[in-house]
Amino acid sequence: MFVPGFVSLDDYQDYIRTKMTGRINDPLNPKETGCAMDVHNHLAQAKDYLGGLRCLLDYLSIWGTGLAIQRDIQSPCSSNKFPYRPMKKTYYLFNPGRLSRKDNTLKFTPVDEEGTELMPKYIPIESVSDLYVFGSLDANSSMYNFLGKRQVNVHFFDYYEHYTGSFYAKEYLLAGKLQVSQSQHYLSAKKRMVLARSFVAGASSNMLRILKYYQNRGKELGEIIDKVEYLQGEIQSAMAVDELMGIEGNIRQVYYDGFDVVLSDLKMEGRSKQPPKNEVNSLISFGNMLCYTICLDQVYHTQLNPTISFLHEPGTRRFSLALDLAEVFKPLLVDRTVFSVLNKQQLTAHDFHDSTGRITLKEAGKKKFLRSWEERLGQTIKHRSLGRHVSYKHLIKLECYKLCNHLIGTQEYQPFKAWW
Repeated sequence: MFVPGFVSLDDYQDYIRTKMTGRINDPLNPKETGCAMDVHNHLAQAKDYLGGLRCLLDYLSIWGTGLAIQRDIQSPCSSNKFPYRPMKKTYYLFNPGRLSRKDNTLKFTPVDEEGTELMPKYIPIESVSDLYVFGSLDANSSMYNFLGKRQVNVHFFDYYEHYTGSFYAKEYLLAGKLQVSQSQHYLSAKKRMVLARSFVAGASSNMLRILKYYQNRGKELGEIIDKVEYLQGEIQSAMAVDELMGIEGNIRQVYYDGFDVVLSDLKMEGRSKQPPKNEVNSLISFGNMLCYTICLDQVYHTQLNPTISFLHEPGTRRFSLALDLAEVFKPLLVDRTVFSVLNKQQLTAHDFHDSTGRITLKEAGKKKFLRSWEERLGQTIKHRSLGRHVSYKHLIKLECYKLCNHLIGTQEYQPFKAWW
């Protein structure tokens, strides 16, 4: 479901087309027939329906269970064509340097080890969805004010690849009614358990799908699959969140036992973190942090409050709802990427270094993994409900919309489960 109040995206599409091409007295009915035809043609020709509506959503604000037109901005019917909107993407900053503003462009000036400034790089702000900072960054408050106004989040990682925090732009879609409902679902033990079970059920189903995928390709994973299926049966009988977290931990421990069967060269030898003791664990930790931050970014572009969660306990200064959503997508995004880069030998032991007993990726290794990570996020599948192809990255946002609909009582939340 796309927005509260509509049964499906197709219903919303039909509504928009009806109103934009009709002649009844309706706030969405344009005054000029030519504009209506532009809207109709634009939607019909869009590769992805959500992409086709993206320009229209510039003029609509989603509030509560309906739509409120922002009347203080120019109408989309004021021109014969929709404004061009460049595709936004994530930028990764590895070098230390200074970030400044030049008109509506970001200027990043890297510096070498001796502090000498290198040739600056210019990034149009319209093309930036978020920034991932792995090196030392020099930026002033005016820079962050500019990023905040443009809804650009900045995520920081330390030398050891630990996620340390985010500059989180002011929420621009928060709605009071949904905030109240989200809090009520957390405070109600019964309502909270419904959502917590769903997150664990979705995560375990996707882990099981990964194991069966590799079993069908000749890997001996039958015993591990049987154990995961047995533990899956305990999810619905759990009566408390702590008990549910224990079941999820047991499932993931058994699931990780299968990594050494799937991987060809490098081995996992059990899960270890803080610090990771080998290359596989280092990759998993790095990938899990990336999954957490991409979930946080997608939550930001919805009405959800990222600090109110249901499976993980909300804490001080952490966006725990992103942890809930990441559980569902880590097997599909992180683990599949890890298997791919290691089995194809895109990453080898030479791409890591041992720093005081802590295995971390070299800069070149990070770039290789991030390239595969971005490719994974950009891959598309044909969505069963929508009947069209959507990217893995967009699946996370759709999951947020499904959660919104559950919280306001429109439709029960069903976690995303891979079927292929």
